[in-house]
Amino acid sequence: MSFTIAIIGRPNVGKSTLFNRLVGQKLALVDDEPGVTRDRREGNARLGDLEFTVIDTAGLDEGARGSLTARMQEQTETAIGVADALMFVIDARAGLTPNDRAFADFARRANKPVVLVANKSEGKHGELGAMESYALGLGDPIQISAEHGEGMSDLYDALAALMPEPAEEAEEFDDDDIISDEDLAQRPIRVAIVGRPNAGKSTLINHLLGEERLLTSAEAGTTRDSISVEITWQGRDFRVFDTAGLRRRSRIEEKLEKLSVADALRAVRFAEVVVMMMDAQNRFEEQDLRIADLIEREGRAIVLAVNKWDLMERKPHLIQALRSDADHWLPQVKGAPIVAVSGLMGEGIDRLMTAIQDAYAVWNKRVPTAALNRWFEQAVDANPPPAVSGRRLKLNYITQTKGRPPSFVLFCSRADAVPQSYLRYLTNSLREAFDLPGTPIRITLREKANPFAHKRKRPS
Repeated sequence: MSFTIAIIGRPNVGKSTLFNRLVGQKLALVDDEPGVTRDRREGNARLGDLEFTVIDTAGLDEGARGSLTARMQEQTETAIGVADALMFVIDARAGLTPNDRAFADFARRANKPVVLVANKSEGKHGELGAMESYALGLGDPIQISAEHGEGMSDLYDALAALMPEPAEEAEEFDDDDIISDEDLAQRPIRVAIVGRPNAGKSTLINHLLGEERLLTSAEAGTTRDSISVEITWQGRDFRVFDTAGLRRRSRIEEKLEKLSVADALRAVRFAEVVVMMMDAQNRFEEQDLRIADLIEREGRAIVLAVNKWDLMERKPHLIQALRSDADHWLPQVKGAPIVAVSGLMGEGIDRLMTAIQDAYAVWNKRVPTAALNRWFEQAVDANPPPAVSGRRLKLNYITQTKGRPPSFVLFCSRADAVPQSYLRYLTNSLREAFDLPGTPIRITLREKANPFAHKRKRPS
């Protein structure tokens, strides 16, 4: 059974830095500005031979009831409720503050084991602040520097004393021996939800979960970190990533927003299916088209979701108009599924989840070589490649090298001379012939080896 530890403390004491240190990756955004973390984030931590689940939380702070700050604290309280132990972090350089004392009482009332961590303890100033922390009555402080990795052995000893004895491990087997194709097909589908700010991404995920797991607000830019959550829908598991809104690059000035956007882009690269969410009343704007182009360049399966559909006046043929607009504005992913949804009211959620699974299946699709070359012969006969510089291009054959996304290698006589317009023709023909709507298709040109190249010319 997994042991869970929540990292708590006031803002800007280094909780996210410690979280990143324990999980071994820069998952949580870190900045000098207080209050960067808003949603709680979970990760699989490892310290020596200790393995546990760690939760990064928003800084404990006071706020008016119903405000964003108050709801951030509710997220922290939820994390404390599910944790087996707490790591209460203070800033040793700053020393104790009234907030530290107030929240130490809050941690005590949780009635759970508390490890007092004095972060930023490097240097003389850190030593003095750590000594002050004895006044909290939470035991001996563990002096560390999460940024530099100092004091981790002391933290290991403190956590090892709290955690249960590990169960005896079963004999290990090679994964390749025990995971079948059917098992692989049941692995969670990684889905990233992206879009412009305030498109309703977090609201949609909260409806899928059936709880207020992610903070939402009418204010754009509420989400900062890319938060992953596990969802099961009709027996299929999904790992869904909520991301920060993506604005035009020219409008991004603050360092924190740049970090949030970089985190969102990493989520896109890690995902298998990307849901691009648009506002129903302002759909297919320039930034939407840029985001869709990014998804296509990264080679991810794409699903278009038009959110806030409950605010639209229902007119005949409106859904058909969406399909037509999508194919007009996004020809590079022609046929991509488009679904009208309302994250707030729950409309269209079943259709969206079905579209995600369909897009994932197409993204993994492989075409039999025999059928592929029959299509290739017909496509070339129907529209032969143009002659370049008076010389005819010879296209020999085509084969699929991999899926995810469907990728093909076309063997020809002069790879550098094949026009992009002809490659687009082949791509669109592939989509229609083998039912590959919306997914990116990669065609790589490769020159066929000349069998006579090794023979020397006869002397004249």
